[in-house]
Formats: sequence, C-alpha cells, structure tokens
Amino acid sequence: MIMLTIILNILLPPLAVFMKHGLGMTFLISLLLTALGWIPGVIHAFIVNGTR
Repeated sequence: MIMLTIILNILLPPLAVFMKHGLGMTFLISLLLTALGWIPGVIHAFIVNGTR
C-alpha cells in the first residue's frame, strides 16, 4: 500500500489525497495546487499523506 501511495503522490497527487482523505478541503487544495503546477501538488500530497 505504501508503494501505491508513493506512485500516486508522484503521478496523480489529487487522486492520492482523495484515496486517503476523501472529498474535502484537503482534496480541493491538492487539486488547486496541482492545477497551478505539478510540483506544488506533489509536495502537498507527500506532506498530507505522511508517506515515510
């Protein structure tokens, strides 16, 4: 499960956040950051999902 989360954090950050936290403010922030730039979305996904 950790490897799937890491891969999704890199490829599709909003999907990774959605799978862990569902629809909510965290998902919307991730979607916005990914739309503004892929790198901010990836960083946010890693921070929010707490992947070690």
